[in-house]
Amino acid sequence: MKPLKFAVIGTGFWANYQIPAWFEVGGVELIALYNRTRAKAERVAQQFGVPNVYDTIDELLDNHAHELDFVDIITDVDTHVLFTTKAAERGLDVICQKPMGPSLNDAQQMLTVCQQAGVRLYIHENFRWQTPIRALKSVLDSGVIGKPFKARVSFCSAFPVFDNQPFLADLDQFILTDIGSHILDICRFLFGEAESLYCQTTRVNPQINGEDVANVLLRMESGLTCYAEMSYASLLEREAFPQTLVSVEGAAGSVVLTNDYVLKTTTANGTVTTHATPPNYSWADPDYAVVHSSIVACNQNLLADLQEPDRQGAGLAETTGADNFETVRLVYAAYDSAKRNEVIPLKR
Repeated sequence: MKPLKFAVIGTGFWANYQIPAWFEVGGVELIALYNRTRAKAERVAQQFGVPNVYDTIDELLDNHAHELDFVDIITDVDTHVLFTTKAAERGLDVICQKPMGPSLNDAQQMLTVCQQAGVRLYIHENFRWQTPIRALKSVLDSGVIGKPFKARVSFCSAFPVFDNQPFLADLDQFILTDIGSHILDICRFLFGEAESLYCQTTRVNPQINGEDVANVLLRMESGLTCYAEMSYASLLEREAFPQTLVSVEGAAGSVVLTNDYVLKTTTANGTVTTHATPPNYSWADPDYAVVHSSIVACNQNLLADLQEPDRQGAGLAETTGADNFETVRLVYAAYDSAKRNEVIPLKR
């Protein structure tokens, strides 16, 4: 199959992993880079052998839209609507980094713009593609623990995330948009849609603007109660970053995803222990190994959909814009709940 040509918009921290993950998948050709600071784009272009570099997005799109198949937007959330709109207006399919938009209205605008232009919109939501999360989902789908009724999804850490992503400290809304986008999407992936939620947030670190702790109680449409907790202020006996830990109780047993990708499934017959270790890639940061490997799996899934000739999509991609909009609804409903100190209904 002929490689799909694409451009990367934004060459900051995550582009250093998103780009080699595309090369790991194959079936694509990166022909252009944009960054508002041209020197950053030039360094990345030299590293990965990209022939065209721009610091003006319109110039990139005007010069290459005729040969591009899609763009991959890896910029700050405040630019997502603008860059999505510019690409869609030129008939290009769009992959956009999470969080989808800086507000629910902005996320809806991105959906509308792409629908009106007849292009496909995908959100690069990779946490659900982590090897241990997929393994846990397989256990749930097998039915071995019966119908789940209670769950806990945890991402609690004291990892100095602001050291390599200092812009996060300046966000007025931090952990729910940054990690909550991932964790609440995992909740949807594992347990389906939510019918209501209640959230409380806290800022422990006085040197940041936004909240660094959030606790969300979700009532899922299935009847399951899910407690999603996230923190960057948790000095624990064992640092789990960047692992997501999960426990699920069902009518016939339980399953626990614990540190170091250990999966324990317990029924009346006893406990079975397996390891869901993610693959290692030479370009991945060891501190982010489980996350970086999931970028490859996510890209594979998106590429399968992009390769279909029907521009309305073939239904192969999990994290379409329309699907991820439901995660965005949870994120901003959580902020609303914390502000009002109320349970928020989520009727679709």
